Amino acid sequence: MAAVCGLFCGACEHLGTKCRGCGHQEGKPFWTAMMNVESCPLYSCCVTKKHLEHCGLCSELPCETFLALRDPSLSDEEAEKALVARQNDLMKRKRIGTEQWIKEKQRTA
Repeated sequence: MAAVCGLFCGACEHLGTKCRGCGHQEGKPFWTAMMNVESCPLYSCCVTKKHLEHCGLCSELPCETFLALRDPSLSDEEAEKALVARQNDLMKRKRIGTEQWIKEKQRTA
C-alpha cells in the first residue's frame, strides 16, 4: 500500500482493478505500459539499485528522477503541490515508520 515515491496506493482509484499496488507489482504498475517503460524509474532506482524501502530514505531526495516523474493529467500547479505532498509524506514515513504511516493513511483515505 506504500509506494516508494510517497504515494499511498490505498487511495488510488486503480487499486484492485488495474493495479494491485506498486509494491505488489514490483515497480510495474499499470501506467508503465502506457509510458513504454519496463518499470517505474523511482522503484528501479530506490529498490533495485539502492536497496531502500522508499525514496524518503535516500540522501539524494529530491533527485532529478523524483522531480521529473509526474502525473501527466495534472497542471503544473497541481503537479508541484503533489510533489511537495509526496516529499512531506516520505519524510513523515521515515520519521514514524511505514507501518504507522499506512495506518494513518488508511484512517484518512
